[in-house]
Parts: sequence; structure tokens; C-alpha cells
Amino acid sequence: MIRTAVRPRILVVGAGLAGTATAIRLLCFARGPLEVVLLERRADYRCAGVAYHRDGNPWDHVFNVQAGRMSAFREDVLDFVRWANVEADRSGWPAPWSDFEFVEQGPAPRRIFQDYLAERLAQARREACVGVVLVEADGEAVDLDVRADGVEVTVRGYAPRDQEPEPGAAAGAAPVGDGDGVLRFDEVILATGLELREPAFAAAVAGHASFVRDPYSAAGIRTLAGLAPEATVAIVGSVLSAYDSAALLLRQGHTGTIHLISGSGTIFRTYPDDHEHDVVRLPCPHELLKPYRDREEFLARLRSEWDAACAAVVRDHPDIDPAVVTERVAKAWEPYCPEVIEQIPSADLRSLLDEFGTAISALRVCAVEYTMSVIDHAMLPSDGRLRLVVGRVQAIAPTGSGRLAVTVAPPPGYQDPQVIDADLVVSNFAREPDYGRVTQPLWRNLQAKGLAVPHRRTGRGVEVDAHGRLLGRDGEPIGPVFAAGVPREGDEIVRNGRTGAFAFNLATIKNQSITVAAHALELLELGELTDSRRAGADSEEFGNIGQAVRTGFDEAVVLEVRRLATRARSERELLAARLDARIRSLGGPHAAVADASRRERLVRAAVNRAAVERLTDVSVTPRQLRRRLGLAGIEHPEG
Repeated sequence: MIRTAVRPRILVVGAGLAGTATAIRLLCFARGPLEVVLLERRADYRCAGVAYHRDGNPWDHVFNVQAGRMSAFREDVLDFVRWANVEADRSGWPAPWSDFEFVEQGPAPRRIFQDYLAERLAQARREACVGVVLVEADGEAVDLDVRADGVEVTVRGYAPRDQEPEPGAAAGAAPVGDGDGVLRFDEVILATGLELREPAFAAAVAGHASFVRDPYSAAGIRTLAGLAPEATVAIVGSVLSAYDSAALLLRQGHTGTIHLISGSGTIFRTYPDDHEHDVVRLPCPHELLKPYRDREEFLARLRSEWDAACAAVVRDHPDIDPAVVTERVAKAWEPYCPEVIEQIPSADLRSLLDEFGTAISALRVCAVEYTMSVIDHAMLPSDGRLRLVVGRVQAIAPTGSGRLAVTVAPPPGYQDPQVIDADLVVSNFAREPDYGRVTQPLWRNLQAKGLAVPHRRTGRGVEVDAHGRLLGRDGEPIGPVFAAGVPREGDEIVRNGRTGAFAFNLATIKNQSITVAAHALELLELGELTDSRRAGADSEEFGNIGQAVRTGFDEAVVLEVRRLATRARSERELLAARLDARIRSLGGPHAAVADASRRERLVRAAVNRAAVERLTDVSVTPRQLRRRLGLAGIEHPEG
């Protein structure tokens, strides 16, 4: 077994959006020596994942939301827009993007997000404290075991990439380990991204030249780009990912019919030109907290409360554009959703999430005009190239002519199944939310050992605690192993009321990257003080420390908020010095914690938790959060 170096080591499994965002936070937050190993099994997914990698996103694929909501930092709203306008290397960009001025409400190509994340990761590495290093490595984690002194991870094809020398470090600080083997880490963060599902309806056409299983692959993009303009196309799904394929075809002059096959018949709305994210306050929908009787009775109450809430927003907020009224209501209801969800039996909850997932997403988010202008025009009767087919695909079968026959079952009570003869069928996007069915070796091995449990209430993702630590079969944390991103979908639904794609989108991942990184570092610092690295509950003395040091506590929290939000090392070190002085002055000797160093570390942990809670407050918009926390003057390093 390869042993750890002197400094603690944290392994982040998956270098897509969630893994990269969490690694950035670890590098920024760490105050002492630390090695962060960022492991990725697919080189093209590094700093991108399936949603943003360049090979699967041509220049016409734009973000679903406005560019101003794509910052990797919730406390720095316009960071992505500033990067795109000032820092990005546009030498290889085509028109119109090569001289495009990005604005908060406008579009941006999805493929440039990979460069943005890579540069922000490199920036975090440069600005990390002395002794804090990043190791980017290729390889696949296939198993792990929690030991008393850390986590042993089995990795296939482990190969550290070329690393820049650590600032201020002595020679010979490079990571050890190469090839297959078992590596030891103090903590592990699993950010493994979306799991694919092989849809049953496509069993007969897997590998068929006219069936695109993954439209976000290089092969899928080539197939769409080379399609004959007059071809008939069937796209399975009507979520925003399906719009990417449809818009790509339409922009390249496609004249044939494109069928969008949707089980719910959902069509997304377009953001207003001047749209800015906001939060309205609405009363709790108390009718939804009444005892659950059955599905239809609950849905009737839900429709009534929803209609009343939408009417209240229209009446009381005439300045809100009608297109985003449902977005405002869905956001306002999030704090109440956990209590509402608690009333619903698990089987019915799973059924409701499956049936209404797309509709919920469409209520919670719109799409940018760049995409919707093409989609909406092609749906006009005067155009007719894009047709919505309501129903669910039963089967896809090859025909004698080389085309594919797509059988679509209509909603209950409608006519017989419809058959579409298509020259090309595109499957969007068939992910597997149920971790009891995933095929990835790591998750299968963790479940076989009882180290991970599929989320019991929703059947989506895995069981985690409030900090993102994996829970075992007994409901207790299994050790210093965390999850970030998609594996936490079910927990986000029942704990935070985030539904639809908002259970694992960028906004959710921003907060998770903060909480996971902060808590992982806390466990490293407090591991010898409490049993918190193995147990689920904090010690009593830690729980009471905030009360014991009330004087000056809030001033310390303000300093810690600014330290966590500051990416420039020089400014961060000044804040850290002021924070250290403030913490030493807090509360004086405390009977329960006689040792000064021990007391200071517990106080620091309490301050950090309070600061993290403020940074991740979703009751306000990111812009409001920035003003509330007084972050307008913090310094960021030059790109």
C-alpha cells in the first residue's frame, strides 16, 4: 500500500464541475499543509464533465441560464462574465463569439466553461498557502475501505499529470504512486457526476448508425453535423438538453421534420431580456402540510395552493415578468418543501418525482432567448419543422429501409400508439438516478460493503448527512468520506426542498463545494480533539463553544466570511492573522476546555461553521448575499 506523505491528503474523485469546484475551495480554505489529489478517469471531462466538455459542445450550445448565473463563486456573481470579457483567450474563437461582449442577462457558449474552470483551478493553486498543493491525476477509483487512520482507495491506472513546482516548496515534494494500486488518503470526496442508464426502449438499436445514444459525445456531434438537411429526426425528451440537439440542427439549416417526444409535453419559457434573479417572500402553503390521503387528493391541494401563490405574486409584484412568476413561486416554496415532502409516502414520492420532474424543472427555470428564438420559431405553424409529440417511447426498431421506427405510447385515455419513421433518433439524456442500479464499479463496491446506501425516500442518489458525509446501513457516517454533486440529489430534495434539476445544478454545487471543503478541513483539524471523523455527532463541548465565547464572536465570523470569500493569498493571509488574534481574545479560559490550543481550535471551528452558514444562505440572491456580507471590496488575484 502506498503511504501518505507528512501533510494530510484529500482525494477528490471526479474532476468535473462538482469535483473542480470543491478542489478550488479546498485550496482556498486550507490554512496549513495539505495535498489535494483531483482524480479523473476521462481526460476530456476534466474541469468540465458531460455538460461542458469541448468535444461534446459545439459553439452553438449555450448555457441554459444567463451568463451572469454561471460564476463558480456564489459570493462573486459576475466572475464568469468578467473572465469571459477580460481574461479568456479568444484566439481560437469563431464569430460571433470572438468579439462578443458578454453581459449578465445574455448567452455564453457552454464549451468555454471548461477553460474558465481550468483557469480558476490554476489560480486557486497559485494563490494557495505555502504547503498546500494540488495534484491532478488520471485514473479510476474502483473501491475504498475506511480504516482507523484514513481511507484506502483502489485506483486503476493512477498517473499524476505534470505538476508545476509548489511555490516555496523544497524539491522532491511530488506525489508518489503510479499505475494500479491502493493509495491512502486522510479523506475522500466523491464527485462522480451523472450516471448513464441504458434505456430499455433502445435495446434493439444499440450501436445502430442511426441511433445517437450520447449527443454530448464527439461522435454524436459529428453525426448531427453531418446529417442530411431533409432527414426526419426524433429526439427523445423535451428537457433543455434536447433543445441543444434541435437547435444545433436548426441553426445549420435543417429542413426536415424534428419530433420532440415528451412524456409531459413540457415546453420551456424564455427569460425576459432584463431578467435578474430575485427572491420573493410567500407564506407557507399550509394546506400541503395536512395529512396525506392519496396521490390525487394531494395533487388537487397542490394545484390549488400553487394557483393561489402565482396569483398573489402577479397581484403583489406587478413588476415581475409573467414568464418568471412560476420561478419566483418555486424558489419561495423551497424552505417549506421538506415539511411538505415529509407527508408523502416514499412510493408516491418517487412516482411523483418521476412523472413531474421535467415539469418541475420548467417551472423553476427558463431558457435563454438565443436558444428559444430558434426553438419557438420552428414550432410555429408557419414553419412546422419542430413538432412536439406527447407520449413515452415504448420501443425503437430498425426497418428494412435502414430507418428507425419509434413507437410512442400516448398519455392515458388517448389514441393508439404513434409510430414515427426517423432517419435519426437522438436519446436525451437517460441518466440513472437510482444508485442501486448504477454500473460504475466504485458505487457498486461501496454498496456491497454497506459503505453507501441508495437514498431510501427518493431512490435518487445516496444517503448523506447535513455535511455531505456518506451514511452506512446503520444511518451513521462511515468516516471521512463525502459526496458532492449528483450523488446528493435525493438528500437535496428532502433536506433543502430543491427539486427537478435544481437538486444537482451549478447553484446547488456552489454551496456544496463550500460546505464539503470547510467540513473536510474541520475534521482534519479536530480529528484528535473529538471522535467526529468517525462519529456522526459533534462533541458537547464543541456544540456549546459558540455560547461560551459570545463576546466578539460575530466579529470573528465576519472576518472568516471574508477570508473564505477571498481568493488572493496576500489578502487572505492578512485576514487570517486578524482572525487568529480575534479568536485568541474570545471568551477567555473556559472550564470545559482548559488547554488554550484546544479551546482555540474549537472556537475556530464554531466560527467557521457560522461563516459557512452565512455564505450558503439561499434565502437571498447571490447579489443580495454579497451586499449583506460586505464583500464588495474583497480582492481577487489577476487571472
